[in-house]
Formats: sequence, C-alpha cells, structure tokens
Amino acid sequence: MDDLDTLATLLTKPEPSTEAITRSRSRLQDRMRGRARRRIGWLMPGVGLATAAAAVVAVIAMGVTTPAGAPVSGSEVLLMAATSAERTPQGSGTYWYVRSEWSNPEIPAMESWTRRDGRRWTKGEPGDPPGVVVPSPLSLRLKGAEVSFEDLEGLPTDPEALKARITERKGSAGDMSRSEQRGDPLFPLLSLISELPTPSEVRSAAFRALATTPGVESRGVVEGGQELLIPDPEGGREIKLVVDPETARVTRTNVLLSGDGSTASTDELISVTTNWTDQPPR
Repeated sequence: MDDLDTLATLLTKPEPSTEAITRSRSRLQDRMRGRARRRIGWLMPGVGLATAAAAVVAVIAMGVTTPAGAPVSGSEVLLMAATSAERTPQGSGTYWYVRSEWSNPEIPAMESWTRRDGRRWTKGEPGDPPGVVVPSPLSLRLKGAEVSFEDLEGLPTDPEALKARITERKGSAGDMSRSEQRGDPLFPLLSLISELPTPSEVRSAAFRALATTPGVESRGVVEGGQELLIPDPEGGREIKLVVDPETARVTRTNVLLSGDGSTASTDELISVTTNWTDQPPR
C-alpha cells in the first residue's frame, strides 16, 4: 500500500496511535526526497520535508486527492488555506494593522491601524496628508455596512451559512458593487480573507466558500505563495490573488479590497501585509 494511502486510512480511523502516524509520516518523508516539489505543487523553495509531510496530511484530511505530478487546482489551494486558517491562532494586540504596497517605490504605502473599539487611523490613503498619520472617519465595512470586531466574531463558521448571511446583509447601495447589490458574495468573502480582522474559523469558512466559486484557476507558485485567477463578477478583468496556503494569508492582489469598504483595481499586483500589533500608529 502507498504511504499516502496508509496515512489516509489512519486519518479515517478513530484516534490512530501516535506511533502509527509517526511511522507513516517518516516513510512518506523518505519517499518524498528528491520529488517533494512534484508531489506538492505549492511548495516554496526552502520548505522542509516535515512541512511537506504536514501539507500532505492536511490535503488527505480534507479529502483532496492530487495524483502524483498533477498541478494543484485553485480550489485545492483555497482548501489548504482553509485548513491552515482554522488551526492558526487569531493573534492578539492593540491594533489590527494593514499595509498595502505598490511595486512602484514612488507610490507611498497605504497603512491603517484599527482598535477593537472601532477607532481607526490611516497613513498614505487617498486624501491623507503625505507622511502623516490621521484619524479616519471611516469605520471597517463589509458589503456596504459598518462591521465591528464583535460582528465579525459572530459570523457563521459554516461556508454555506456564511454565504447566506452575506447575501442577507443590508448595506448602503452606494457603497456596494453591482454584484454585491445582486447578492453575489464574492467580494465580501475576499474582504474577509484579505484586510478585515476576521477570526480564524470564519476565515476558514470564507476560504472554503471561495473554493466553490466557479472558474477559480491556479497559475502555480509565485513569490509569496500560489497565484489564483478568479472571474470578476462585474465582468471586468480577472481577479488575481496570491495566497500563501501555509499561513492562510493573501499576500498580493490586483484588486485591493480595503477594510473600509473601498475597492481599487490595478494593472499590477499590490503587496498586502496584515497582523496584530501593540505598536501605535506612527
């Protein structure tokens, strides 16, 4: 029996022994030497064998099977990210920090800091004085309506229930795209995995919901993760996302979905960094 099959069998049995899983993982690591990149299409250079084995276990546990040598599909990348999101602690800090950077160094980075009480500061966003941190009058928003940290924590952790909640959500028509007004959940789901301080289990549900989106394609490994193409529900250019399946983060995109609800589409990929911090706005 192939070691992948062995691991799959172990994971479907109730509470397999630690020794059995360790033996199968060890054999798998040995067999992956020299061909890890062919087995796991999204691996980045420098990723260790232990990480590769963990990724294989995650794929099997999700029921995603990838024939040897076959590229990982866009849906599979999103499912891998969903598993990573679910097991990654949300983190803690005083501020939810977001930084967006263009490849052109002459364009200043856009930064924002949001406290749990909803107060928000920005730097480099349209209308901000150059190089100055200013209080923002705009709160975090989802589908044309203000969203608090408590609202995000209360969102469903089931993918279908999450899409239904988004469809039912009421917001200002002037702050929504045409697809959002029609009830299409794509842009809100992308907001939940990109710039909003979404709890781990809700992020996981958003990734799983996006994995069911028709037409999602993988373009393979690029800097920062795996590049995905998603059809634009507005009928425009394809949405490009670079997702790191291991950290469940969107690292680059050509459609910037800011936490305040604004959207910008560009011809290039914009780098996105998000994390909790105790460092005050500066």
